[in-house]
Amino acid sequence: MTRRSPFDFDISVTADKKRRARARGVSGAVETSVRPCDRPGCARPGKFRAPKSPDNLDDFHWFCLDHVREYNLKWNFFDSHSDADLERLFAADRVWGRPTRPFGQAAHRGTTQPHAEGRAWQRFGFDDPMELLGDKATLNPGSVGARRQRRLPPTERRALEILDAQDTQTKAEIRQQYKALVKDLHPDMNGGRRDDEARLSEVVWAWEQIKASRSFRD
Repeated sequence: MTRRSPFDFDISVTADKKRRARARGVSGAVETSVRPCDRPGCARPGKFRAPKSPDNLDDFHWFCLDHVREYNLKWNFFDSHSDADLERLFAADRVWGRPTRPFGQAAHRGTTQPHAEGRAWQRFGFDDPMELLGDKATLNPGSVGARRQRRLPPTERRALEILDAQDTQTKAEIRQQYKALVKDLHPDMNGGRRDDEARLSEVVWAWEQIKASRSFRD
């Protein structure tokens, strides 16, 4: 007799189904069972199993085909549960059997303590979760009055900052601001002092960027 190698074993799902089919008939009967039917007075073999109670689904009765059908017609998983039990089961099913709690605060042993994941930002050295978003933390793009910045070259964006102007202004409006700045910074308007020459050079450079730009209306 040829001995089968212990390594010659198919662990695929299909092979497992075939092995189960050999022990169990298409009707669900366990053909290898030698138990008698658990229904008193029935002498037929009990080849069909049925759980004894909803609280212990691993303990079975063994019935013949007729009596397992009769048993299943009367079976009610919720028979021993109260209305409150049913509500708890339904509530647990809505969250896949896992309790949920808010990230901000969570009830714990009768007290209110911060949820560990809700304060994960502290592990990165932030004192406030809004710091994660930087300067635009409180900006709501969908709110009334919120304005999105236009896309401009970095030089033009910097020029607007120097001139304290907005990207919605026309060239004429920005030119008025430019002239006002030049008037304030020019040495002739400051008794000949040249303390603001560097700032004046910046303002002149900024206006040259806006004047040559095609991003602004005249």
